[in-house]
Amino acid sequence: MKTLKTTMKTLILLAFTLVLFNCDNDDDAAPNIDVCNYQGFTFLDTNDNTQTLIPDSELTTDFFHTSSNGPEVEIYDTANPGDFWFVTEVVDANASGVGRLSIGGTIHNVNVTCQRTGSAVNEEMRFDVTANGLEAEFCVKINEYH
Repeated sequence: MKTLKTTMKTLILLAFTLVLFNCDNDDDAAPNIDVCNYQGFTFLDTNDNTQTLIPDSELTTDFFHTSSNGPEVEIYDTANPGDFWFVTEVVDANASGVGRLSIGGTIHNVNVTCQRTGSAVNEEMRFDVTANGLEAEFCVKINEYH
């Protein structure tokens, strides 16, 4: 049963990746707010419904305050850390930059805007992630602070 769940999650993430990087469905009207209404890795579908691909409870968020690159955040699927992860140095509120998103072992360069920041365990962080005109969101609580 666990294999089926893992397979289904991988298929959903793969489908989302194909949509994220091959279509232009974003109408650029998504509000940039600093409140997490849905925790985890989410996106707004074409019917304006928020879809949660991976809930925060299945993600681990590490905030590296003293990394060699400066402060950075790493978010990964707790059960499959090598299969799904996101890394960015964009950790200040309202800052924009780049990040890397790995889905199924394929690494994508993405644009990142930090909408909400934290600096301690259990504080929330929110990142808008865009590529090819589509938008997804990480809204997570920090699990580890280094």
